[in-house]
Amino acid sequence: MTDLTTAVLELDRATSTPELVQATRGICALNDANAAPTLIKVLSYNNPAVAAIATQGLIALGRAIVPNLLSSMDTGNYGARAWVVKALAALRDPRGLDLLDHALRADIAPSVRRSATRGLAELDPIQADELVRCCEGLLHAGVDNEWVVRYAAAYGLERRLMTNALKPSLQTEAMTVLSQLASAQEPVRVVRQRADLALFRVSNR
Repeated sequence: MTDLTTAVLELDRATSTPELVQATRGICALNDANAAPTLIKVLSYNNPAVAAIATQGLIALGRAIVPNLLSSMDTGNYGARAWVVKALAALRDPRGLDLLDHALRADIAPSVRRSATRGLAELDPIQADELVRCCEGLLHAGVDNEWVVRYAAAYGLERRLMTNALKPSLQTEAMTVLSQLASAQEPVRVVRQRADLALFRVSNR
């Protein structure tokens, strides 16, 4: 059975995408939390095929690796940031709230903001103020200048409204933003359609 040290050496020796893919899969197959730093490093290779595998490996390791993800944000590599945010979003850990919220509001890359929006939609809040922050972030995403972020906001607002856990004022704000996204003032058709579906589902829950 391959150990982590051997698997990392195989990754370091890889010189092509197929070799990187095979080596990264080998590391993921170990299901070893100690592999998290190596898998996070792989995210910076600017190789989507390899990064996708590494991200799934990180997600499979579970919430124990959240501290590694939180300390790994690469300010100079938006691709790596997007994968880290995607992993955090999938883990739904409340410890990722600050990073997800900051990424949504401040990151220049639409892919990062979209992943952060999805994360705020699915994060498992423990305290009431965490739920409020998630919803406020989704409201912000609803007026983002990139349609992929607004699309994710429509999904996220629907998800939060369906839980019936929002206080009335936030419910009203969320419905207002969804109505705006479903209206003629939204220039992208798929966003209008997604927001319209959200309004239908929320109204008929």
